[in-house]
Amino acid sequence: MATREVTVPRTEVASPRRRVNVAVVRDYGVVIAFAALFVTLSITSGAFLTWSNLKNLAFQSAPLGIIAIGGTFVFIAGGFDLSVGASSGFAAIIAGKLFLSTGIGVWPSMAIGALVGLGCGVGNGLLVTVGRVNAFIATLATSIIIYGFAQVITGGNLVSVDANSWSTLGLGNFLGIGYPVYVWLVFALVGGFLLSRTMFGRYTYAVGGNREAARLAGVRVDIVRATTFAFSGLAAGVAGVILFSEVGTAQWNANSGIEFDSITAIVLGGTSLLGGEGAIWRTVLGAFFLQMIGNGFDLLGTTPQWQYVIKGLILAAAVSLDAWARRSRA
Repeated sequence: MATREVTVPRTEVASPRRRVNVAVVRDYGVVIAFAALFVTLSITSGAFLTWSNLKNLAFQSAPLGIIAIGGTFVFIAGGFDLSVGASSGFAAIIAGKLFLSTGIGVWPSMAIGALVGLGCGVGNGLLVTVGRVNAFIATLATSIIIYGFAQVITGGNLVSVDANSWSTLGLGNFLGIGYPVYVWLVFALVGGFLLSRTMFGRYTYAVGGNREAARLAGVRVDIVRATTFAFSGLAAGVAGVILFSEVGTAQWNANSGIEFDSITAIVLGGTSLLGGEGAIWRTVLGAFFLQMIGNGFDLLGTTPQWQYVIKGLILAAAVSLDAWARRSRA
């Protein structure tokens, strides 16, 4: 009896070296990009490396950096947060309204504003963990709700505070460096410590890497996920208050769009959209890198509208690289 040969299709498997190379590029590409842009701007603009410009660059990066640090926790845990722009603006409005109408003082008003951001994050966490709503849909819905409340409270008008004490947090400085930079540094240090040195951090990575495996291992998955949303809300609230303190005005949609810059900074820093991977220090570099693009445009006199094109391309490239890294690892 004749035998028939069966040809088995060959399946290419990524070599260990290729898997490592792709992962390294995904995780540390922001370092390479940051260094390349830093060197380029140093050569092309004599004003870039001045102490005044570098201080201003850090100052401008702080609010976005704070929000992105909070969002990093959500992303590592496998979540998504589109509400940070709305939450930050709403926190600022509440803080300003309290200061103007109650006379409780600047710092209590700002603290309550930050807690409003925390409350928005808690609401997101409950929707996702108790309501079992997809994080993307949940935070999109809450952002619309929050914007609606902000419009109702303000009547669509600006909230303006003209008091020197109000601008202390946003415009004050210590040793020539603005207070917002120190707040950003505190968030970075605390966030980095929580993720790398605590059980909560290990649980966050575990939940994002494999939620069911983490649950079977005894991790209280819902509590971990809800906590990451709460931290993201707090970060948004603090950043919103800082921005209001800087400019002295707040509007119901003033911070609309900052959520997309935050996502770009997070993903550019190597945090996976699917969870389980990421680091605070790389998110910090990602936020600084995005602000450095705008700073470079200003120094070189380039049309500022191109910033949006470049940021969009950067986000697309970072997401593609993340997907490539995951495929090569499979």
